[in-house]
Amino acid sequence: MFEYKFVRVELSSFRRQPKEDYQTVVHEHAKEGWRLVQIFAPSIGGDGMAKYFELIFEKPKS
Repeated sequence: MFEYKFVRVELSSFRRQPKEDYQTVVHEHAKEGWRLVQIFAPSIGGDGMAKYFELIFEKPKS
């Protein structure tokens, strides 16, 4: 059995760059036993561009 955690990383509206370093987010969660499963970037808005992406982590339930 696993538990999951979803971490949203917002993107800047002009350049679509992450507002925080997603690599740091992944490393910090890995230290806590989380494993990155997927990065999900939904298409939102009239331009079809994502406004954020979600990092999906999992780890075995204790």
